[in-house]
Amino acid sequence: MRMTNMVETTSTSNTSGLHVHRNSLFHMSFHWGHKSEILFSGWPGCSSGMYALALIFVFVLAMIVEWLSYCNIIKPGANKVAAGFFQTAMHTARAGLSYMVMLAVMSFNGGVFLAAVFGHAIGFLVFGSKAFRKSGGAKKMPNLPPRK
Repeated sequence: MRMTNMVETTSTSNTSGLHVHRNSLFHMSFHWGHKSEILFSGWPGCSSGMYALALIFVFVLAMIVEWLSYCNIIKPGANKVAAGFFQTAMHTARAGLSYMVMLAVMSFNGGVFLAAVFGHAIGFLVFGSKAFRKSGGAKKMPNLPPRK
């Protein structure tokens, strides 16, 4: 099949693991390199600097997901209705950011995958593990239940 036919077609696959969709190439298996689309059409483009920014963005998103999973913002004795709405908002934000990290990983870029994994790992180390927890006193439960 000629490339012009592939570009004109809305969606086509070939044996090389690439998927052509509306003038864009998507890898359907893990690949390495900075020429990739992550989350948004045309982003980060072909620039190594923008690719590094995209990796940092995914890393920070994964860390924020971990922070939302282990933060204790609601004070004991707070209004139960207000606390319930706040927990719901936090859960919604955590779910949305988790899906963004998942969609970034679905770019099948090895660097993005590693940035997401390390972001979750460092986020758990800082916010969820005993390594940085203040000693003494009873353990406070996080505001949100753990992700399943």
